[in-house]
Amino acid sequence: MIHTTHSIRVRYGETDPMKYVYYGNYAEYFEVGRVELFRSIGISYNEIENQGIWLPVSDYKIKYLRPALYDQKLEIHTYIKKIPGVKIEFEYEIYNEEHIKITEASTTLFFLDANTNKIIKCPDFLMKFIEDNWQETEDIKN
Repeated sequence: MIHTTHSIRVRYGETDPMKYVYYGNYAEYFEVGRVELFRSIGISYNEIENQGIWLPVSDYKIKYLRPALYDQKLEIHTYIKKIPGVKIEFEYEIYNEEHIKITEASTTLFFLDANTNKIIKCPDFLMKFIEDNWQETEDIKN
C-alpha cells in the first residue's frame, strides 16, 4: 500500500451559501490527493504526462459523512491499495480539524497512451516508483 496525507484549507469560493463545501469541489480535492501521492513517491503528474501517459478517470464514488466548512483545515488521506494493471485505483478519506472522518471516496483511472489513444498497462517507469514505495498494510501507522 502507498499512503500520503496532504492538508488544505477550505476557501470561501469553494462553499455554498451555508458555508458548506459545494459537493462538486470534492473531485478537485481528490485530484490534489493523487498529485501529492505521486509527488511523495518521487514523480510528478507532469512527468507522467511528459512520458506520453494520460490518466483519465473512469469511476468516481463518494460518501459524504459530514460537511466540510469554510476556513476549516482538512486532511486528505490518499491510498493505493492494489498494484495497478491497466487501471489504478485510489481511495480517499478526508478528516476535519477535530480528526473526524467527514468523507470517503474512490476513483479509478486508466492508463492511456497519448500517442495511440489506446489503453495500456501501467508503464514500467511508473511501476518502478510504485514498487519502490510499496509497504505492506501492517507497516502503515495512521
